[in-house]
Amino acid sequence: MEKLDGFDRDILDVVQRNCQLTAETIAESVGLSTSAVQRRLKRLREEGIIKAEVAVLDRKATGTPMVFIVGMEIERDNYDALAKFRLWAEKQDHIQQVYYVTGAVDLIAIVTACDVEHYDDIAATIMAENPQIRRMHTNVVLRDVKLGLFVPLAGFESDGK
Repeated sequence: MEKLDGFDRDILDVVQRNCQLTAETIAESVGLSTSAVQRRLKRLREEGIIKAEVAVLDRKATGTPMVFIVGMEIERDNYDALAKFRLWAEKQDHIQQVYYVTGAVDLIAIVTACDVEHYDDIAATIMAENPQIRRMHTNVVLRDVKLGLFVPLAGFESDGK
């Protein structure tokens, strides 16, 4: 994997904010030719630096307005259980994100649901299909304060442009 230079960081900053921009528009913004931007985008995708380009939907408009932040405790320090849960969770669309963390719980999951009853069904499925999960602690999100997956690139060491 090549080191990111200033142009790469500028391109990544632009496409994180709007991945639908044309290479021509990005090129104007970062001061490169269109073909140079296309080559760099291709490399950034191939190297996995750009992992996905997705549409962010309005949860309320799509009928899944509720978000739950769920702390999960795993039976002991069981790395096999962690791997099994990861594989299982990757297939569950209502589980949006899972983090392996330090502290009082082992995992933090972001779960979406239509309503509390729907979440209760999801939680029951999690517990039934993952016996290694000993306990779940659920927080209901009352209001979105900030949403995003933007990765700030400012302040990184630069090779110059």
